[in-house]
Amino acid sequence: MFTTIHSSCAIIAVILGPSRSKPVDLRNVSKVTEFILVGFEQSSPSTRALLFALFLALYSLAMATNGLIIFITWTDPRLNSPMYFFLGHLSFLDVCFITTTIPQMLIHLVVKNHTITFASCLTQMYLVFGVGVAECILLAFMAYDRFVAICHPLSYAQIMSQQVCVRLVSTAWFIGLINGILLDYMTFHGPFCRDNHIENFFCEAPIVITLSCGDPQFSLRVIFADAIVVLLSPMVLIVISYARILASILGRASSSGRGKTFSTCASHLTVVIFFYTSAMFSYMNPRSTHGPDKDKPFSLFYTIITPMCNPIIYSFRNKEMKGAMVRALGGPAFPRQSLSSGKTPGGAASSSSPDRWVSL
Repeated sequence: MFTTIHSSCAIIAVILGPSRSKPVDLRNVSKVTEFILVGFEQSSPSTRALLFALFLALYSLAMATNGLIIFITWTDPRLNSPMYFFLGHLSFLDVCFITTTIPQMLIHLVVKNHTITFASCLTQMYLVFGVGVAECILLAFMAYDRFVAICHPLSYAQIMSQQVCVRLVSTAWFIGLINGILLDYMTFHGPFCRDNHIENFFCEAPIVITLSCGDPQFSLRVIFADAIVVLLSPMVLIVISYARILASILGRASSSGRGKTFSTCASHLTVVIFFYTSAMFSYMNPRSTHGPDKDKPFSLFYTIITPMCNPIIYSFRNKEMKGAMVRALGGPAFPRQSLSSGKTPGGAASSSSPDRWVSL
């Protein structure tokens, strides 16, 4: 399935093309040492107060729900299948992702000083790139996990062993962190001598690149080519995985099971497609089509809305997760599941059973 990524890499050289950057005389220009995040500073005080309350509530909800999932998936021995292993790491990535941008935005909504140092901007961008790309790759691996669980249930425990799951998560982190280094270098390798106002609430690479000296087209082409590999390819793989899952389930499930399957796949695909398309708008669209009023809604969607929705879509509709949450919050304990109720020898119970999986 993952040969799509390799085929995508083959067109990178065509997309990049030759660099035609013109040299700029930097002797008589002042270099930028800090940036100003415009964000919502042009909004009225009442609007900023409303936005502060709204984003604080969303941020708190996302932190609480993702934090709860991290706790129960890493401490409850009953949730020892690969599906819950991936969900725990997805929640951890979501916590890291929203923490890189939202707290700073909340501060800027209540203070007048919106400056961010060069080093802080570089660090923030690296974290956004690293964690965001890791999440994109992990979502593709989660779709592959579900594909194996539904389409190859007898081989599931062998294919998705603990060692394989650890390697997949490590691969997602590795690709994300290496990708962050590459894109940070492409964004900050040259000096900045133009306007230092960033028309967004965080340091977003395509906007920052346009503030650098010289022609930014080569750097933007690199980011576009990189987005094909880490955004478009995983999204295609996810859609293919869910299409095959649907075909497999509809061929053997009951009529009620089919309805649950459509509901589950639709909810998963909806949040995934919104996450990928909003990120692709920011990193794959020509800059001429962008503007503050267009960029900020899409940036808000993939930085705070999606991390808040992931726990609801992936976890809170799951009966086992609900039971684990009740136990974690001090409620009455449910009887422990036996191997006869559907657990595989590898501990992957709910994921490998189609009827159990559609309850997600």
